[in-house]
Amino acid sequence: MNGDTDAGPGGLHLVSLVERPAVPWKNGGGLTHELLCWPTPEAWQLRISVAAVARSGPFSAWAGVARHFAVLQGAGVVLQMAPGDEGLTLTPDSPPLAFDGSLAPGCTLIDGPTLDLNLMARGGRAELARARPGVLWPCGMPLRAVFTLHGATLHGAASSPQRLPAGTLAWVVGAPCGAWQLTDAAPHGADWWLSFNPHAL
Repeated sequence: MNGDTDAGPGGLHLVSLVERPAVPWKNGGGLTHELLCWPTPEAWQLRISVAAVARSGPFSAWAGVARHFAVLQGAGVVLQMAPGDEGLTLTPDSPPLAFDGSLAPGCTLIDGPTLDLNLMARGGRAELARARPGVLWPCGMPLRAVFTLHGATLHGAASSPQRLPAGTLAWVVGAPCGAWQLTDAAPHGADWWLSFNPHAL
């Protein structure tokens, strides 16, 4: 399982961005760091990755895949979902964008490279939401995760608080229901909740 590590307390897995190799995009237009391909890299239903985008160009097309996208770092991007569209401007302050992966939007950098978070799902239901420090996140989905770009302390996922270094994805499958919370996070950091229910219609 790509991104799998030895589970810690409560079955929590930690994946470090700096330890994941950069691999080419499906269309060869950029590089990405795959943090998790669940349940297996060959037959994934959920894929979480961070892409470093250094130049403008189209996204890869992913037919049958629901995509969720957020800018982590940089000035941002303008996505053109279809020819002739005005374009959607996304910055680190923007809410996440959900769209059909088959659209393969054009991506124009606003002012230099960006670092972007991608969540892809085949079937089921996936969600991506900003994690606000100190705010509880109630979630009953079977697979739950959090990504922190600058580091934070995670509460509720294990029997004791778990310190997450910068650039960490923490994830778990089948943990007891209960709210998660981040503390000690950067005031304007890039922290995101991710969740997936493979059985949702």
